[in-house]
Amino acid sequence: MFLMFGFTWFITMIATSLIYIPLFYRLNIISTYEYLNRRFGQLVRYQVVCCFLIYMFLYLGIVTYAPSLALSQVTGINLWISIVTTACVCTLYTALGGIKAVVWTDVFQLCVMLIGLLTVLIQGSIHIGGLEKVWNIAENGGRLNFLDFDPDPRRRHTFWTIIVGGTFGWTATYSCNQAQVQRYLACKSEKEAKKAVFLNWVGMVIILTTACLCGLVMYALYGSCDPIKANRISNTNQLMPLMVVEILNETPGVAGLFVASAYSGTLSSISSGISAMAAIVVEDFIKPLWKPWEQLSNRKKTLATKLLAMIFGFATIGLAGVASLLKGNIIQASLSVAGIIQGPILGVFTLAALFPKSNGKGAFAGLCVGLSLSMWVGIAAQIYPPSAKFTGLLETSISGCPLSNVTTSTPVNVTSLLTAVASPNQERPSIAEDFYSLSYLYYSPLACLSTVFVGLTISFFTGGNEKVDPLLISPIVPTIHKFIFRIKQSLPKRERMNKSQTSCPMFKENSASCGKTTQF
Repeated sequence: MFLMFGFTWFITMIATSLIYIPLFYRLNIISTYEYLNRRFGQLVRYQVVCCFLIYMFLYLGIVTYAPSLALSQVTGINLWISIVTTACVCTLYTALGGIKAVVWTDVFQLCVMLIGLLTVLIQGSIHIGGLEKVWNIAENGGRLNFLDFDPDPRRRHTFWTIIVGGTFGWTATYSCNQAQVQRYLACKSEKEAKKAVFLNWVGMVIILTTACLCGLVMYALYGSCDPIKANRISNTNQLMPLMVVEILNETPGVAGLFVASAYSGTLSSISSGISAMAAIVVEDFIKPLWKPWEQLSNRKKTLATKLLAMIFGFATIGLAGVASLLKGNIIQASLSVAGIIQGPILGVFTLAALFPKSNGKGAFAGLCVGLSLSMWVGIAAQIYPPSAKFTGLLETSISGCPLSNVTTSTPVNVTSLLTAVASPNQERPSIAEDFYSLSYLYYSPLACLSTVFVGLTISFFTGGNEKVDPLLISPIVPTIHKFIFRIKQSLPKRERMNKSQTSCPMFKENSASCGKTTQF
């Protein structure tokens, strides 16, 4: 089902190219939140900036933990040493090189990531007996269900949750996330930025397909000997490193290539995140609030920005330690956090770009409501986890495990800590079975749409906004308006001419003026 994200990303790229890239390029801004200041005022601007900074801190902690775990498990290095090393290396080249270093290292890291995944896929398939055997094992185990059209929003991954929920979630990333927007704003022109966005889609689909095939290889290897049930590892995030250690360590260089691949995916995210936070603090806090900034030399400004990047980079070390407590899936955790916080932010940008009548009061109230609603659902889902019928996890077994591989130790499970608030004997409230069981992919559309609805309602009752600079509205809005009303705009001209021709004989004394009217 995750392959459906390929379609989701294509829709996202279209929305980004039509709505947001033309808007931001016309404004010639560095921080996307500077746009909100011009559209809705400082209060909404700083409200959104604070939300973004909180999101980036949480997200960077999660993505720093992922490769550190891989390095620790493959090499035996202490997890904390891996985390500190990861954060320091990434912070160093981001602070020294700026956005140019971020972009060019991203290019190199994409190549390493793809090579690493292909190596694991090829070597793993050879170990099992060929890709055809891998595919047959997956089909027999029910792992190839691509078309699940169940409309139930509580189901984790269906066609609708991925297409609808995923589109909102990824549009939030590409339209209003400074870490992503600054990449296409660094292109030479608007046309080049659109090309880059769609080229990015091709690369993402290739990575996604390769990663999913690696997952099928893992299932073919561990489907009858689940390492988690056998207590050999404590969570699903350790499955891939375990496979590399067990079956690919004999091939020289493969384990190191896998670690490099995992690091490449993470370093590109961390570097762009650190760069984005440094740019936001400078553009949205220091420049507007500290007047002496403009008096500083370019050298001092550059040094200050690099210092900020280093501070944010080192801060991710502690957050990665917190993320190490997560025993659930890292991808789901990151998408959940993104939906909870970026969903309301997308709602504010949607109000700003597509609804000229919306005002600052509506945007402020809408963000408060959208954020509160998404946090309520997201936190409650951790206290009352959805039942198995909604998560859709398929069965695995340990029937194929050698007895020597099955241990009696019980790994620590943080899920039990999260659910400790609700006693096992306590009856689950009905709202937990319905509302709290909502798929994590729907957090973003729930938050975005509630923000837009409340924002438009409050804007209507507070008088709306009559004086909006056309540059602050997405170019697609007047285009759609002209397309819809094109026929209506052409009809009145003919009607006026017909009326003037038929009305002239009735007022002969005004025939001269009637002729003028007809001419007009």
